[in-house]
Amino acid sequence: MVKFIESELTLLKKEIDEMWTLVYNQLERAGDAVLSHDRELARQVLVRERRVNALELKVDSDVEDIIALYNPVGIELRFVLAMLKINTNLERLGDFAEGIARYVLKNETPVMDADLLAKLRLEEMIREALAMLRLAKEAFLEENQELATTVFAKDNLLDEINAKATEILADYIQGYPDTALACLNLVSIFRKLERSGDHINNIAEELVFFIDAKVLKHSDHTDERYMK
Repeated sequence: MVKFIESELTLLKKEIDEMWTLVYNQLERAGDAVLSHDRELARQVLVRERRVNALELKVDSDVEDIIALYNPVGIELRFVLAMLKINTNLERLGDFAEGIARYVLKNETPVMDADLLAKLRLEEMIREALAMLRLAKEAFLEENQELATTVFAKDNLLDEINAKATEILADYIQGYPDTALACLNLVSIFRKLERSGDHINNIAEELVFFIDAKVLKHSDHTDERYMK
């Protein structure tokens, strides 16, 4: 029985790893598409979204089978539950990537000048979100709690950029009122990236739960009790 469940858990981890890679690539492509206004790249994101959804359903089904057939307990149960929630959060990240890609396709030509985009720090925000996702994956593969908790601090930058973007765009609209709709649409990109950071935080919380049986949901991540 133990041998069989170990095999199933190993397979589950490989599926989550595959999902993680797929979603990371989706988010990276979407970010590149919005920065370069590459409509073909945006279309690729939409096509691959179907694979993200299919893989999410496969993982959910496998988790249900493991619980029903093997009745895991202790760390094995924590692992299975954590993978289930991580899978859900990864799928949401895929949705955000799709939303960003749709923004690119909706706007046939670039609507923002380079100076404004630089001031908004959009490229920096995309880069930081991807860095968080890479760091969380490293923590997942190594089953390293310390790596997982370092994700939390990095989310502050996403929050900061998102908060300032609204003010910058509001000032820009006053000077260029004909860009109002384009600016409002662009706000949604920053919001999606900020929410991506929240979901990556959720993933890091689940990793800590699996590895060390600590529940960080609704907690203050700056509390030193959770960083030990």
